[in-house]
Amino acid sequence: MRDAYHEELDSIGDSLVEMARLVGSAIGRATTAILDSDLKLAESVIEADARVDELQHDLEGRAIALLARQQPVATDLRIVVTSLRMSADLERSGDLAQHVAKLARLRFPERAVPSDLHATILEMGQLAQRLMAKAAEVIITKDVDLAMQLETDDDEMDLLHRTLFRHLMEDRWKHGIETAVDVTLLGRYYERFADHAVSVAKRVVFLVTGEHADELQQDVQPPTGAEGA
Repeated sequence: MRDAYHEELDSIGDSLVEMARLVGSAIGRATTAILDSDLKLAESVIEADARVDELQHDLEGRAIALLARQQPVATDLRIVVTSLRMSADLERSGDLAQHVAKLARLRFPERAVPSDLHATILEMGQLAQRLMAKAAEVIITKDVDLAMQLETDDDEMDLLHRTLFRHLMEDRWKHGIETAVDVTLLGRYYERFADHAVSVAKRVVFLVTGEHADELQQDVQPPTGAEGA
């Protein structure tokens, strides 16, 4: 009976990894769709989000059943509760990838992203995909150090987001209000996607250590004046 119980816990982890890989692929393909005005690819991203939703609903059902049948405690309880929260982060990430694809579909056959912002949006999409791939690795390995790195990696996304806004605010912006709104939304979608990847990694830190990532970061801060000691 206990073997079956732990197999079920492991299967929940496997579902999280599958979700992370699916949404990582989705944001990459949605980025290609928005930059190339590829309607067929955009539609495939939109339709594929149903699989992410299905995985989340299935995971929630299994997790709730485990809570009811087994009444787990300590680490096992953390696994179940944290997995529920991670699945919500991943499901929302899938929605954000879908939003990018829907914008590509909305503007087809035109391109939503002007050529002078193509490189920035491409970089944001690639970074979002890398962050989610790293989050998937963290789920598999339970590597706390790797998990803590994601927040630093996310600083790059924040920088790109600010760069995008600076471009929008420049006097030389000549692409009109509609395109400005589209680009603003895109920047927000990528920035939030990255935040969800970081959130997944932080939840793994809590799962492994029983402490929140922010608390651990405070613990390793050097005491005031230590730098000059």
